[in-house]
Amino acid sequence: MEFNNNTILIIEDDNEISSMLSEFLSQNAFKPSVAVNGIEGLRMAQSEPYGCVLLDLMLPYKSGDEVLKELRAVSGAPVIVLSAKELTRNKIELLELGADDYMTKPFDLHELLARIHANIKRHVNISSPQNAVFEFGPISIDTTARTVTINGQQAELTAKEYGILELMLKNPEKVFSKQNLYESVWGEQYAYDNDTINTHVSNLRRKLDSNIIKTVWGMGYKLEILDNL
Repeated sequence: MEFNNNTILIIEDDNEISSMLSEFLSQNAFKPSVAVNGIEGLRMAQSEPYGCVLLDLMLPYKSGDEVLKELRAVSGAPVIVLSAKELTRNKIELLELGADDYMTKPFDLHELLARIHANIKRHVNISSPQNAVFEFGPISIDTTARTVTINGQQAELTAKEYGILELMLKNPEKVFSKQNLYESVWGEQYAYDNDTINTHVSNLRRKLDSNIIKTVWGMGYKLEILDNL
């Protein structure tokens, strides 16, 4: 599915917040759509190639957690969670479910806009004069189509999971520290947020269904083909 990068899906049951977001995004060259409950939001997200999804957690009929889990089974579109929940535990669980970013209410609209742009930029299909395909063991990545296959079967990765894998496949002999990965994929200065890196690498390993990403203790991560692959 080809994503329309100027469209935003807002899944939010608070009319005041959704109206504020819609107006602000419209003023900044986006085309927002609004869903007021989890069931409607999931249906819309599955049926249209939105460039980014803004997802509240406390939704009627189907929670944001459930929406995120079901959406990730069919789409790799960037998802930014907007929630009043402030516990780190909740943030980690959401990253494990496939969220790309997380902002706590109340939030600054201009910071949200910057995060939307950053997440879409990471996800966008950048045109190239020829396909660039990288392979390592059973894994193949096409950086033009931004697709990943494992033994010929396509894998659904989030934008950040894809970014981590692409970086490592392009440099298969290199050991990447957590700082390397964070600053290269997130494009931000590393702030010793080990939970974020650990969670994304764990998710990537699970989706790749292999231990091809090896932990080099005290140093970081590297690719390695094990005998059982």
